[in-house]
Amino acid sequence: MSGVANGDAAASFDLLRPKLIRVAYRMLGSVADAEDMVQEAFIRWMGADRTAVREPEAFLRRTVTRLCLDQLKSARRQRETYIGPWLPDPIVEEQEEEDVTLPLMLALERLSPLERAAFLLHDVFGLAFDEIAATIQRDPAACRQLAARARTHVRQARPRFRIEKDRGLELAAAFFNASRSGDMKALGAMLAADVSVHADGGGKRSAALRPLVGFDEVMKVQTHLAKLFREHGSNLVRTGFINGLPGFVTLEADGEYQTTALEIEEGKITAIYIVRNPDKLRHLH
Repeated sequence: MSGVANGDAAASFDLLRPKLIRVAYRMLGSVADAEDMVQEAFIRWMGADRTAVREPEAFLRRTVTRLCLDQLKSARRQRETYIGPWLPDPIVEEQEEEDVTLPLMLALERLSPLERAAFLLHDVFGLAFDEIAATIQRDPAACRQLAARARTHVRQARPRFRIEKDRGLELAAAFFNASRSGDMKALGAMLAADVSVHADGGGKRSAALRPLVGFDEVMKVQTHLAKLFREHGSNLVRTGFINGLPGFVTLEADGEYQTTALEIEEGKITAIYIVRNPDKLRHLH
């Protein structure tokens, strides 16, 4: 292929890169891994016989999905030795993402790689089962069964109660203010009785090694943390939607970022997801 043709190919790929990153991230839950998979797809695209490709987007989505399926096998082995709770890399956006929220991404972790691919490609990205069959190299009927099984497993992770954007951000701001100032009365009023906290430090920053469950246990830890925040500081960087949930980004006393995402049902916080692992926060700098 000529240099001009290669330039056109690179330009056409760059137009599709955001969509491909979106697919790869929802498959893997890792920004760095998603970028690696898409870059590998770019290398393959530049070396392919592009004259034989009728639909570049379908070809590249298929390539990225297959690369992600291979990556998921090694990722699962890594998760088995991960220190403490594992959470997906936080994606912070101004607008609420409705297709794949953080709880749903955690539910996807329990699926087989093929179930995950079939569910995402059909239920999230709206692809027909014929296209999914060509992507994961199974027949359409098998893909339909994979998606159905996945749907059954993740049904409970779908949001049951939508919260208005402004109200969600108000609660996130109020949670930040109460937790950092030590206003435990205000903080307690926001929490559900069965609230849980999931903190991902990855063994690289301090974080609970198991989820905290229940109002009393969470309040006990929050009271302790409030003292630390008053002594050492915790600065709000921004509020926004973190993997579809209202939350905020902070700069902590150790100079590292942290994200906090809040799952809210019927006006109460039912789960708090905190990412402290610096490897998962590099893209926020």
